[in-house]
Amino acid sequence: MSVDLQDQEYELAAKRVEEALGKLDAGLRSLNGRVRSISRIETDVAKLERDRAALANELGRVTQKANKLDKGASEVSKRLVNAMEEVNSVLDEKGNS
Repeated sequence: MSVDLQDQEYELAAKRVEEALGKLDAGLRSLNGRVRSISRIETDVAKLERDRAALANELGRVTQKANKLDKGASEVSKRLVNAMEEVNSVLDEKGNS
């Protein structure tokens, strides 16, 4: 084999290796970017899960308070009805006497 032919084959092989390394480098940069994106997404998901848990706790507290207020309002309503019935009863007695 002549020296020129060997040089050409060497240059061709070197060029293919260089192209392969370039593709590998580009692939690694792309993969690195995707890994960073996934990491950011995981961080965002974790934050959303914490926020959801906090909101669920707050909703539980507010629901409990609303139920307590509803019971109190129901009791007040019953007492008002009883008081109005007593007032009407007293007025009826006064009117009939």
